Amino acid sequence: MNIDSANPSPDCPLCPRLAAFRDGWRAQRPDWFNAPVPAFGPADARLLVVGLAPGLQGANRTGRPFTGDFAGVLLYETLIAFGFARGIYAARPDDGLTLTDARIANAVRCVPPENKPTGAEITTCRPLLVATLAEMPRLSAIVTLGRIAHDTLVTTLGRKRSSMPFGHGAVHRCDGLTVFDSYHCSRYNTNTGVLTPEMFRAVFSAVRAHLDGTGGRSGSGSGA
Repeated sequence: MNIDSANPSPDCPLCPRLAAFRDGWRAQRPDWFNAPVPAFGPADARLLVVGLAPGLQGANRTGRPFTGDFAGVLLYETLIAFGFARGIYAARPDDGLTLTDARIANAVRCVPPENKPTGAEITTCRPLLVATLAEMPRLSAIVTLGRIAHDTLVTTLGRKRSSMPFGHGAVHRCDGLTVFDSYHCSRYNTNTGVLTPEMFRAVFSAVRAHLDGTGGRSGSGSGA
């Protein structure tokens, strides 16, 4: 298994618990994707959105990040509103939606039981995030959805978590990148008012303002 690749094989065996869970769902629902979910969007994008892991009936079913579950509705509607996506989100991978100057990837590529990856699984999957960052030469902004995605990214960037503490709306600068924190756009967070659509849109408004003032890693700005 080439863990240096940003796209693992469909039968990635590196996390036994996740592989077993995936195989169980393959047997139950052979028509589902049931494999590590690849990043979605162009590699030359300046924005990367980092989520936690595929949802069982979302990306694990459809094969596209945040597609088919509740979280995808708010995320894709917001990306469309700020010019990071074109088309109509119809909760299926063949809806024709495309990302513009944006890409989406998860910190853990396989669906975990109860949506809860273990620390060991997060660590094992981290090289895939490293590879994803490495193949994005114009990357300037990263939005992390939730604390786990944020902490995983901070570790990936080689920084201590204490130097980049998570907080909704927080902005951190690191090695030419600007990291924007958001609460995860999950049904639980939105139903309980932890995250409102207005709060979520404010994060992407800040991202848009940042990108409108910089050309990314390969442009005229430093991305910070």
